[in-house]
Amino acid sequence: MEPLIQIRDLQVWRGDHQALRLKALDLYQGETLAVVGPNGAGKSTLLLTLARLLQPINGEILFQGRPLAEWNELEYRRRIAIIFEEPLLMNATLLENAMLGLHFRGLPKGEAHRRARYWLERLGIAHLAKRRAGQVSAGEAQRASLARAFVLDPQLLLLDEPFASLDPPTRLKLLAESKALLRENHRTAVFVTHYLQEAAFLADRVAILMEGQLRQIGQIEEIKAHPADDEVAAFCALFQ
Repeated sequence: MEPLIQIRDLQVWRGDHQALRLKALDLYQGETLAVVGPNGAGKSTLLLTLARLLQPINGEILFQGRPLAEWNELEYRRRIAIIFEEPLLMNATLLENAMLGLHFRGLPKGEAHRRARYWLERLGIAHLAKRRAGQVSAGEAQRASLARAFVLDPQLLLLDEPFASLDPPTRLKLLAESKALLRENHRTAVFVTHYLQEAAFLADRVAILMEGQLRQIGQIEEIKAHPADDEVAAFCALFQ
């Protein structure tokens, strides 16, 4: 299987410190890769770099075999979608929020409306379509955020701890629904989380970052059985 993303010798600095240093990392088409690690490990830095919101000082990222630097900014952004911990919705209805990206892409209003309604339905909030973003719960707002991302049919979905601020029952329900949607659509995704249990549930493979470096990658059972070093073993032990 050909990788969708290839990272080689990547170095990213934030301020006066090196936040990320990756020798090699591949992400395959249709795969969900969870990125876990303690605070300051470089998880969000990796996601923001993949989104081209941070620029590396060295190294290379290839998307579909082509260096990211060669992609037109707009052309690349239309192939990805990113979801943050906070929904960041516009002060508009959930339907209008779901249609927003399609509007920017010049899709006819009727088609944008149809596609947005479909994804609001899939995420269980079609009955709230005319409700404004400030009038819904945190879980409903994050569902709207997911709908706004999925409606764009992205080749790469970037999720930066999207369920972290939700109450446990809502978080578990959205995790299960997101897993089903990713599998159903063979969507390629990078999922950042602090929690190994979430990573193990949602992802095909887990990448453990510590101090800006990739310590180990693989299926969670393999990592737990054969940790790369004592720090990885200690991190995994926190989630037994």
